[in-house]
Amino acid sequence: MKLIILAAGQGTRLRPLTNNIPKCMVKYQDKPLIDYILEVTKDIEKRYIVTGYKSEVLKEYLKEQNLTFIYNKNYNKTNMVTSLFCAKEFMNDDLIISYSDIIYKKEVIEKLIKSKYDISVVVDKQWKKLWLQRMQNPLDDAETLKIKDNKIIELGKKTKDYSEIEGQYIGLIKISKNTIQKILAFYNNLSKDRYYDNKDFDNMYLTSFIQLIIDNLYDVNPIFINGSWLEVDCIEDLNTKMI
Repeated sequence: MKLIILAAGQGTRLRPLTNNIPKCMVKYQDKPLIDYILEVTKDIEKRYIVTGYKSEVLKEYLKEQNLTFIYNKNYNKTNMVTSLFCAKEFMNDDLIISYSDIIYKKEVIEKLIKSKYDISVVVDKQWKKLWLQRMQNPLDDAETLKIKDNKIIELGKKTKDYSEIEGQYIGLIKISKNTIQKILAFYNNLSKDRYYDNKDFDNMYLTSFIQLIIDNLYDVNPIFINGSWLEVDCIEDLNTKMI
């Protein structure tokens, strides 16, 4: 089992807190976000972190941790998917992929690790309670997540209808070892010239890539949780409480 933490982004919506540190070092309740993640994933033997913005600051902060650092040199003009595949040479085992601006309880990661599906995505059924702490109208931000026969059939699209939201993707994924080579080949063969959900290839969202996998390659199954996580996307999110 391996863990890849995606921590290359610039965290512009958290400025000025991210003027001198990467987003994952912003403190929630007096503790950096990355510390929460490393604490609940400490039983995963091989852990990798894809850095970019303020990478040297993060490496210095985490120098006592047993981590492998991977640098996305194009962090300022790429997005999550590009960052993920910066780590492709290490993708040879069951893989957990985690955003670095989320906090989740150990029970969440334990439930994901136990999944036997080819591809598993953590889905929060109680998402609305968290979103109502963050904003007046959750539909301004929440995205679609549709499920049929315990398989995700759509995610990551804008919507104005709660019926299209059967949960929220939280930024935590498991990919089984036996699917990785096909996923790598699929990614390498994607057109570099087309747009994916209005983003160019280099700036593709991870939800867009998951949708491509659903439509062309593998089933993706939800791992349901009821709260037990939160996201820090802007300064106001630092006032939210985990459900």
